[in-house]
Amino acid sequence: MERWFLFQLEQLMSYNPEINRLITAFHSNDDFKIEDESDMFENGKPLTKAAVLIAITNQSNPTVILTQRPTWLRDHAGQVAFPGGKMDDSDTDISHTALREAHEELSIEPSAVDIIGQCPEYCTGSGYRITPIIGIVPSDIEIKANADEVESWFETPTSFLFNRENLTKKSAIWNGQNRSYYDMQWQEYRIWGVTAGIIANIARRINDFQNGQ
Repeated sequence: MERWFLFQLEQLMSYNPEINRLITAFHSNDDFKIEDESDMFENGKPLTKAAVLIAITNQSNPTVILTQRPTWLRDHAGQVAFPGGKMDDSDTDISHTALREAHEELSIEPSAVDIIGQCPEYCTGSGYRITPIIGIVPSDIEIKANADEVESWFETPTSFLFNRENLTKKSAIWNGQNRSYYDMQWQEYRIWGVTAGIIANIARRINDFQNGQ
């Protein structure tokens, strides 16, 4: 079972009711089985540490900021993703990685992000160990996309993104293996693969909390 690290709950319940509801759900039941791509790589294979920022806007109907990668990139071209990337030697910790990448991709100032915690690591078949960092940002935060890394950016309501009914589990052959993955559609954006997998874990945790599990 995996553990979610978050700060003291009483220090966080200073937002609007919907944000507070999400925070309470994140703080429920530390033991939680993460569903990722661990079965797709060999045991003992070294994984590259990485982080993404799940930036939730502080408003009555909160949203999550997502990016679409340029189509000309070598890896994950055109896919929707959270801002993030691999950990650099200069990063002081994994939260620093997420904040640095969000600043490089979207010019989000680290001082504008109120980190409320982090999800368990998500291991990918491509060899990454991703830590999703959860942060609250102002609803009017200034964003300027880096064209070298971001084709476009958009916001999706948490009420949609973290709703399990909006996620579809599919399968396909990848590197000779049958791979299961999650897929969802928000307006013209298809969200799938690792990003949808991380979303699915959060949605399941919130669902379990709401159902008293």
